[in-house]
Amino acid sequence: MHVRNFMKASTIFFVGWKNTNSKHGRPTLPKRILAKRLSSSQYGEEEVVKSMLHRIRQVNKMTQEIKMASTTFEVDDVILGQVMPSNLAKLLESPIFEMTEKDTLTLSSQAGNTCSSRTEAVKSVMEDLRDQGDVPGWRDEFLPVSSTFYDNPVFLMERAAIPILGALEYGVHLNGLVQRSNARESMWLARRSATKSKYPGFLDHIVAGGQPAGLTLMENVVKECLEEAGIPNELVVEGINPAGAISYETYIEERQCISRVVLFCYDLWLPSSFEPTPVDGEVSDFFLWNVDQVKEAFHPKYGDPIKPNCYLVIADYLLRKGHISPEIPGYLDALRELRSGDCR
Repeated sequence: MHVRNFMKASTIFFVGWKNTNSKHGRPTLPKRILAKRLSSSQYGEEEVVKSMLHRIRQVNKMTQEIKMASTTFEVDDVILGQVMPSNLAKLLESPIFEMTEKDTLTLSSQAGNTCSSRTEAVKSVMEDLRDQGDVPGWRDEFLPVSSTFYDNPVFLMERAAIPILGALEYGVHLNGLVQRSNARESMWLARRSATKSKYPGFLDHIVAGGQPAGLTLMENVVKECLEEAGIPNELVVEGINPAGAISYETYIEERQCISRVVLFCYDLWLPSSFEPTPVDGEVSDFFLWNVDQVKEAFHPKYGDPIKPNCYLVIADYLLRKGHISPEIPGYLDALRELRSGDCR
Protein backbone atom coordinates (compact mmCIF):
# COMPACT_ATOMS: atom_id res chain seq x y z
CA MET A 1 0.00 0.00 0.00
CA HIS A 2 1.24 3.48 -0.82
CA VAL A 3 0.81 6.41 1.58
CA ARG A 4 -1.26 9.00 -0.20
CA ASN A 5 -1.60 12.73 0.27
CA PHE A 6 -4.05 12.98 -2.59
CA MET A 7 -5.45 16.45 -1.88
CA LYS A 8 -3.25 19.52 -2.14
CA ALA A 9 -3.45 22.48 0.25
CA SER A 10 -5.29 24.37 -2.46
CA THR A 11 -8.38 22.21 -2.67
CA ILE A 12 -10.87 21.61 -5.44
CA PHE A 13 -14.36 21.03 -4.04
CA PHE A 14 -15.95 18.23 -5.99
CA VAL A 15 -19.51 17.82 -7.18
CA GLY A 16 -20.80 14.37 -8.06
CA TRP A 17 -17.71 12.48 -6.77
CA LYS A 18 -17.89 8.71 -6.96
CA ASN A 19 -15.70 6.29 -5.04
CA THR A 20 -14.24 4.50 -8.05
CA ASN A 21 -10.84 3.02 -7.31
CA SER A 22 -8.11 3.19 -9.91
CA LYS A 23 -5.51 0.49 -10.46
CA HIS A 24 -3.55 1.73 -7.45
CA GLY A 25 -6.58 2.29 -5.19
CA ARG A 26 -6.51 6.06 -5.60
CA PRO A 27 -9.78 8.03 -5.80
CA THR A 28 -10.85 8.68 -9.39
CA LEU A 29 -11.28 12.38 -10.06
CA PRO A 30 -14.85 13.46 -10.84
CA LYS A 31 -15.93 14.51 -14.30
CA ARG A 32 -17.64 17.64 -12.98
CA ILE A 33 -15.90 20.04 -10.61
CA LEU A 34 -16.83 23.28 -8.98
CA ALA A 35 -14.69 25.84 -10.78
CA LYS A 36 -13.72 27.73 -7.64
CA ARG A 37 -10.51 26.81 -5.82
CA LEU A 38 -9.88 27.93 -2.25
CA SER A 39 -6.34 28.81 -1.28
CA SER A 40 -5.15 28.71 2.34
CA SER A 41 -5.54 32.48 2.59
CA GLN A 42 -9.09 32.40 1.20
CA TYR A 43 -10.10 29.59 3.54
CA GLY A 44 -8.89 31.22 6.74
CA GLU A 45 -9.65 30.42 10.34
CA GLU A 46 -12.95 32.32 10.41
CA GLU A 47 -14.22 30.20 7.53
CA VAL A 48 -12.94 27.06 9.21
CA VAL A 49 -14.85 27.85 12.40
CA LYS A 50 -18.02 28.61 10.43
CA SER A 51 -17.62 25.28 8.65
CA MET A 52 -17.00 23.52 11.97
CA LEU A 53 -20.24 24.89 13.38
CA HIS A 54 -22.06 23.78 10.23
CA ARG A 55 -20.77 20.22 10.65
CA ILE A 56 -21.46 20.16 14.39
CA ARG A 57 -25.04 21.35 13.86
CA GLN A 58 -25.63 18.78 11.15
CA VAL A 59 -25.15 16.12 13.83
CA ASN A 60 -26.75 18.00 16.73
CA LYS A 61 -30.28 18.07 15.36
CA MET A 62 -32.53 18.15 18.37
CA THR A 63 -35.26 20.69 19.04
CA GLN A 64 -37.30 21.34 22.15
CA GLU A 65 -40.42 20.36 20.21
CA ILE A 66 -39.00 16.92 19.47
CA LYS A 67 -38.03 16.43 23.10
CA MET A 68 -41.51 17.45 24.24
CA ALA A 69 -43.08 14.98 21.80
CA SER A 70 -41.06 12.03 23.10
CA THR A 71 -42.00 9.64 25.91
CA THR A 72 -39.54 8.79 28.67
CA PHE A 73 -38.37 5.18 28.77
CA GLU A 74 -37.42 3.95 32.24
CA VAL A 75 -36.84 0.71 34.10
CA ASP A 76 -37.06 0.48 37.90
CA ASP A 77 -37.51 4.27 38.01
CA VAL A 78 -34.18 4.79 36.21
CA ILE A 79 -34.51 6.90 33.06
CA LEU A 80 -32.85 5.20 30.09
CA GLY A 81 -34.17 6.87 26.95
CA GLN A 82 -36.69 8.87 24.96
CA VAL A 83 -39.12 7.27 22.51
CA MET A 84 -40.94 9.03 19.68
CA PRO A 85 -44.70 8.47 19.17
CA SER A 86 -44.55 6.21 16.11
CA ASN A 87 -42.07 3.85 17.76
CA LEU A 88 -43.97 3.98 21.04
CA ALA A 89 -47.03 2.58 19.29
CA LYS A 90 -45.00 -0.25 17.74
CA LEU A 91 -43.34 -1.16 21.03
CA LEU A 92 -46.65 -1.29 22.86
CA GLU A 93 -47.88 -3.94 20.40
CA SER A 94 -45.56 -6.31 22.28
CA PRO A 95 -46.35 -7.56 25.81
CA ILE A 96 -42.70 -6.86 26.69
CA PHE A 97 -43.40 -3.11 26.93
CA GLU A 98 -46.09 -1.24 28.85
CA MET A 99 -46.97 2.23 30.10
CA THR A 100 -46.65 3.24 33.74
CA GLU A 101 -49.02 5.34 35.82
CA LYS A 102 -46.60 8.24 35.18
CA ASP A 103 -47.17 7.90 31.41
CA THR A 104 -43.64 6.63 30.91
CA LEU A 105 -42.68 3.54 28.92
CA THR A 106 -41.17 0.60 30.79
CA LEU A 107 -40.54 -3.12 30.51
CA SER A 108 -43.31 -5.39 31.72
CA SER A 109 -42.92 -8.26 34.15
CA GLN A 110 -42.69 -10.59 31.13
CA ALA A 111 -39.21 -9.20 30.48
CA GLY A 112 -38.04 -10.50 33.85
CA ASN A 113 -35.86 -8.60 36.27
CA THR A 114 -32.32 -9.62 35.32
CA CYS A 115 -29.98 -8.16 32.72
CA SER A 116 -29.98 -11.48 30.85
CA SER A 117 -33.77 -11.92 30.75
CA ARG A 118 -34.35 -8.31 29.75
CA THR A 119 -31.71 -8.58 27.03
CA GLU A 120 -33.48 -11.58 25.49
CA ALA A 121 -36.91 -9.98 25.80
CA VAL A 122 -35.88 -6.71 24.16
CA LYS A 123 -33.95 -8.60 21.49
CA SER A 124 -37.08 -10.50 20.44
CA VAL A 125 -39.00 -7.23 20.00
CA MET A 126 -36.21 -5.58 18.05
CA GLU A 127 -35.87 -8.61 15.77
CA ASP A 128 -39.56 -8.26 14.92
CA LEU A 129 -39.05 -4.57 14.15
CA ARG A 130 -36.01 -5.46 12.05
CA ASP A 131 -38.09 -7.92 10.03
CA GLN A 132 -40.63 -5.14 9.45
CA GLY A 133 -37.89 -2.86 8.11
CA ASP A 134 -37.75 -0.55 11.14
CA VAL A 135 -34.18 -1.41 12.18
CA PRO A 136 -31.85 -1.13 9.17
CA GLY A 137 -28.20 -2.10 9.34
CA TRP A 138 -28.51 -4.88 11.93
CA ARG A 139 -24.98 -5.74 13.19
CA ASP A 140 -25.32 -8.51 15.77
CA GLU A 141 -23.36 -6.19 18.05
CA PHE A 142 -24.78 -5.71 21.53
CA LEU A 143 -24.09 -2.60 23.58
CA PRO A 144 -25.01 -1.90 27.22
CA VAL A 145 -28.06 0.20 28.06
CA SER A 146 -27.72 2.18 31.28
CA SER A 147 -28.45 5.60 32.72
CA THR A 148 -24.77 6.61 32.80
CA PHE A 149 -21.55 5.13 31.49
CA TYR A 150 -20.49 4.07 34.98
CA ASP A 151 -23.70 2.19 35.90
CA ASN A 152 -24.18 -1.52 35.41
CA PRO A 153 -26.23 -2.25 32.28
CA VAL A 154 -29.95 -2.78 32.75
CA PHE A 155 -29.85 -4.90 29.59
CA LEU A 156 -27.85 -5.26 26.37
CA MET A 157 -29.25 -4.17 23.03
CA GLU A 158 -28.48 -4.54 19.35
CA ARG A 159 -26.50 -1.45 18.35
CA ALA A 160 -28.61 -0.61 15.30
CA ALA A 161 -31.79 -0.62 17.40
CA ILE A 162 -30.64 1.62 20.25
CA PRO A 163 -32.14 4.82 18.71
CA ILE A 164 -35.59 3.16 18.82
CA LEU A 165 -35.45 3.57 22.61
CA GLY A 166 -33.37 6.76 22.47
CA ALA A 167 -30.87 5.23 24.89
CA LEU A 168 -27.33 6.50 25.35
CA GLU A 169 -24.75 4.89 23.09
CA TYR A 170 -21.02 5.03 23.79
CA GLY A 171 -18.06 4.64 21.48
CA VAL A 172 -14.35 5.28 21.01
CA HIS A 173 -12.81 7.38 18.20
CA LEU A 174 -9.08 7.72 17.54
CA ASN A 175 -7.18 10.52 15.86
CA GLY A 176 -4.29 8.66 14.24
CA LEU A 177 -1.35 11.09 14.20
CA VAL A 178 2.18 11.23 12.82
CA GLN A 179 4.76 13.88 13.76
CA ARG A 180 6.34 15.19 10.56
CA SER A 181 9.85 16.55 10.11
CA ASN A 182 8.48 20.08 9.69
CA ALA A 183 6.99 19.90 13.23
CA ARG A 184 3.42 19.85 11.85
CA GLU A 185 1.54 16.65 12.44
CA SER A 186 -0.39 14.68 9.85
CA MET A 187 -3.55 12.68 10.46
CA TRP A 188 -4.36 9.21 9.19
CA LEU A 189 -7.82 8.87 7.65
CA ALA A 190 -9.60 5.83 6.30
CA ARG A 191 -12.11 5.27 3.52
CA ARG A 192 -15.09 3.24 4.65
CA SER A 193 -15.88 0.11 2.71
CA ALA A 194 -18.42 0.47 -0.09
CA THR A 195 -20.38 -2.38 1.53
CA LYS A 196 -20.96 -0.60 4.86
CA SER A 197 -24.64 -0.21 5.76
CA LYS A 198 -24.09 3.39 6.88
CA TYR A 199 -22.06 6.01 5.00
CA PRO A 200 -20.40 3.63 2.51
CA GLY A 201 -17.33 5.13 0.87
CA PHE A 202 -17.14 8.09 3.28
CA LEU A 203 -13.89 9.11 4.92
CA ASP A 204 -13.49 8.03 8.54
CA HIS A 205 -11.15 7.91 11.50
CA ILE A 206 -8.26 5.46 11.40
CA VAL A 207 -10.06 3.50 14.15
CA ALA A 208 -13.50 3.87 15.73
CA GLY A 209 -16.08 1.58 17.28
CA GLY A 210 -18.96 1.15 19.68
CA GLN A 211 -18.21 0.43 23.33
CA PRO A 212 -19.43 -3.11 24.12
CA ALA A 213 -20.25 -4.56 27.49
CA GLY A 214 -17.50 -6.47 29.26
CA LEU A 215 -14.54 -4.43 27.98
CA THR A 216 -12.83 -1.39 29.42
CA LEU A 217 -12.37 1.57 27.13
CA MET A 218 -8.66 0.82 26.70
CA GLU A 219 -9.30 -2.87 26.02
CA ASN A 220 -11.75 -1.83 23.32
CA VAL A 221 -9.26 0.64 21.83
CA VAL A 222 -6.56 -2.05 21.63
CA LYS A 223 -9.00 -4.55 20.11
CA GLU A 224 -10.34 -2.12 17.49
CA CYS A 225 -6.84 -0.95 16.52
CA LEU A 226 -5.75 -4.49 15.73
CA GLU A 227 -9.01 -5.52 14.03
CA GLU A 228 -9.53 -2.43 11.89
CA ALA A 229 -6.04 -1.17 11.06
CA GLY A 230 -3.56 -3.87 12.03
CA ILE A 231 -1.98 -1.65 14.68
CA PRO A 232 -0.06 -3.90 17.11
CA ASN A 233 -0.69 -3.64 20.83
CA GLU A 234 2.75 -2.27 21.64
CA LEU A 235 2.28 0.73 19.33
CA VAL A 236 -1.12 1.44 20.85
CA VAL A 237 0.17 1.31 24.43
CA GLU A 238 3.16 3.49 23.56
CA GLY A 239 1.31 6.14 21.57
CA ILE A 240 -2.22 6.43 23.01
CA ASN A 241 -3.46 9.47 24.96
CA PRO A 242 -7.03 9.81 26.31
CA ALA A 243 -8.35 13.19 25.14
CA GLY A 244 -11.81 13.70 26.62
CA ALA A 245 -15.21 13.13 25.07
CA ILE A 246 -17.82 14.75 22.84
CA SER A 247 -21.58 14.19 22.88
CA TYR A 248 -24.51 14.85 20.58
CA GLU A 249 -28.20 14.20 20.05
CA THR A 250 -29.69 13.63 16.62
CA TYR A 251 -33.29 13.26 15.54
CA ILE A 252 -33.29 10.67 12.74
CA GLU A 253 -36.29 11.88 10.78
CA GLU A 254 -36.58 8.95 8.37
CA ARG A 255 -36.77 6.51 11.30
CA GLN A 256 -38.48 8.93 13.70
CA CYS A 257 -36.12 8.12 16.55
CA ILE A 258 -33.44 9.78 18.66
CA SER A 259 -29.73 8.97 18.60
CA ARG A 260 -27.91 10.00 21.80
CA VAL A 261 -24.18 9.43 21.65
CA VAL A 262 -21.07 9.95 23.78
CA LEU A 263 -17.74 9.40 22.01
CA PHE A 264 -14.53 9.00 24.01
CA CYS A 265 -11.71 10.67 22.09
CA TYR A 266 -8.14 9.41 21.90
CA ASP A 267 -5.00 10.70 20.20
CA LEU A 268 -2.81 7.88 18.90
CA TRP A 269 0.70 8.94 17.88
CA LEU A 270 2.22 6.50 15.42
CA PRO A 271 5.76 6.20 14.03
CA SER A 272 6.26 7.71 10.58
CA SER A 273 7.48 4.30 9.42
CA PHE A 274 4.17 2.59 10.26
CA GLU A 275 1.33 2.28 7.76
CA PRO A 276 -2.08 0.95 8.85
CA THR A 277 -3.53 -1.95 6.87
CA PRO A 278 -7.21 -2.82 6.32
CA VAL A 279 -7.91 -6.04 8.21
CA ASP A 280 -11.59 -6.72 8.88
CA GLY A 281 -13.13 -5.19 5.75
CA GLU A 282 -14.52 -2.16 7.55
CA VAL A 283 -12.35 0.17 5.45
CA SER A 284 -10.79 -0.09 2.01
CA ASP A 285 -7.79 2.19 2.36
CA PHE A 286 -5.80 4.54 4.61
CA PHE A 287 -4.05 7.80 3.75
CA LEU A 288 -2.35 10.77 5.41
CA TRP A 289 -3.53 14.37 5.40
CA ASN A 290 -1.82 17.46 6.75
CA VAL A 291 -3.68 19.85 9.05
CA ASP A 292 -4.66 22.23 6.23
CA GLN A 293 -6.25 19.39 4.28
CA VAL A 294 -8.15 18.30 7.39
CA LYS A 295 -9.46 21.84 7.88
CA GLU A 296 -10.56 22.13 4.26
CA ALA A 297 -12.60 18.94 4.55
CA PHE A 298 -14.96 20.79 6.91
CA HIS A 299 -16.20 23.03 4.09
CA PRO A 300 -19.94 22.44 3.44
CA LYS A 301 -19.28 21.94 -0.30
CA TYR A 302 -16.42 19.52 0.16
CA GLY A 303 -17.21 16.71 -2.25
CA ASP A 304 -15.52 13.78 -0.49
CA PRO A 305 -16.91 14.16 3.02
CA ILE A 306 -15.94 12.61 6.30
CA LYS A 307 -18.51 10.55 8.23
CA PRO A 308 -20.63 13.17 10.07
CA ASN A 309 -19.86 12.31 13.68
CA CYS A 310 -16.11 12.08 12.95
CA TYR A 311 -16.14 15.79 12.13
CA LEU A 312 -16.94 16.50 15.79
CA VAL A 313 -14.02 14.49 17.14
CA ILE A 314 -11.64 16.10 14.63
CA ALA A 315 -12.99 19.58 15.44
CA ASP A 316 -12.34 18.88 19.11
CA TYR A 317 -8.76 17.89 18.22
CA LEU A 318 -8.12 21.05 16.18
CA LEU A 319 -9.39 23.23 19.02
CA ARG A 320 -7.47 21.36 21.73
CA LYS A 321 -4.19 21.49 19.85
CA GLY A 322 -4.31 25.19 19.06
CA HIS A 323 -4.92 24.86 15.33
CA ILE A 324 -7.73 27.38 15.73
CA SER A 325 -7.17 30.62 17.64
CA PRO A 326 -9.56 31.35 20.52
CA GLU A 327 -9.70 34.90 19.15
CA ILE A 328 -11.82 33.70 16.22
CA PRO A 329 -15.58 34.40 16.56
CA GLY A 330 -17.47 31.13 17.02
CA TYR A 331 -14.61 29.38 18.85
CA LEU A 332 -16.53 29.21 22.15
CA ASP A 333 -19.73 28.21 20.34
CA ALA A 334 -17.89 25.24 18.82
CA LEU A 335 -16.43 24.24 22.19
CA ARG A 336 -19.86 24.33 23.83
CA GLU A 337 -21.76 22.62 21.05
CA LEU A 338 -19.33 19.72 20.88
CA ARG A 339 -20.94 18.53 24.11
CA SER A 340 -24.58 19.27 23.37
CA GLY A 341 -25.81 15.82 24.34
CA ASP A 342 -26.00 14.04 27.68
CA CYS A 343 -22.37 13.48 28.64
CA ARG A 344 -22.85 11.08 31.54
